[in-house]
Amino acid sequence: MKTKEIFDLGIKMGINADFRGQEGISKMLLRKKIKYDSLSENAKKEFDLESLENPFLDSRIHNISEDGEIKKIIAGIDIDTGELLLAKQIGVDLVIGHHPIGRALSNLADVMNLQSDVLNYYGVPINIAEKLMHVRINEVARGVNASNHNKVIDASKLLNLNLINLHTPCDNLVAKYLKDLIEKRTPERVEDLINLLKEIPEYKEAGRIGVGPTIFTGNPESRCGKIVLTEITGGTSGSSKLYEKMAQAGIGTIIGMHMSEEHKKEAEAANLNVVIAGHISSDSIGMNLFLDELEKQGIEIVSFSGLIRIKR
Repeated sequence: MKTKEIFDLGIKMGINADFRGQEGISKMLLRKKIKYDSLSENAKKEFDLESLENPFLDSRIHNISEDGEIKKIIAGIDIDTGELLLAKQIGVDLVIGHHPIGRALSNLADVMNLQSDVLNYYGVPINIAEKLMHVRINEVARGVNASNHNKVIDASKLLNLNLINLHTPCDNLVAKYLKDLIEKRTPERVEDLINLLKEIPEYKEAGRIGVGPTIFTGNPESRCGKIVLTEITGGTSGSSKLYEKMAQAGIGTIIGMHMSEEHKKEAEAANLNVVIAGHISSDSIGMNLFLDELEKQGIEIVSFSGLIRIKR
């Protein structure tokens, strides 16, 4: 497999695990194509053509220095110049990061519309979800605007390293993995949910360093009610104003990767249970599900930068 084939596999797996389904993804891409076709010639020159094919713009091919067969990969959660220097020293054909860098970071807000669809899937009216998410999406877009976007990309070019990142596709994979497991086991109380999550090897490993699954709001004896995966995929944290609407939609327990104090207070005020599974450990599950497919192709995988490598 070459770099683009590996990237395309990640995008394909992300689409297959997406809450919107293939039809929803196709509709979104068609809307972008219609918008592109209506632009002036000058506006088309500035248009991100990748958005016509890639539904996850927080995931990108950042550099292809040598377009050969990939035999050895190093994969991690956060990639910076230090990680690239280590990758160069070890000797690999491709570096795969999880969190967005470069143009993928500048487009982080673009994928957050997925959260509106996830909320709607769980019963929140789409008009409410979209309006409240719109405010948060603009906030995130402004927040990443000042970043030094190409710092790591420049380093990869100087070091002649192939570099990609896969963010939302892998987050979709862990969201589907947890959704399927919870629907199969149907935990009744919050402590049952916590114990179920602790059976997952990545969360078990995270627990050994003190960052395993934990209850942010509610208590172990609280009944879960309707359990949702609204804060596992979709870029980054959504609007804190949505929790009241989620409670009104009959949601009882939220599973997330991480949560700010502001979000916690709003969720608590809405009488929702919140279980935080863990950030890096959840990211690791999604990455592992993807990397397992690469290993099946005979590619050697080296893990670093916080990735808890578990094979399934």
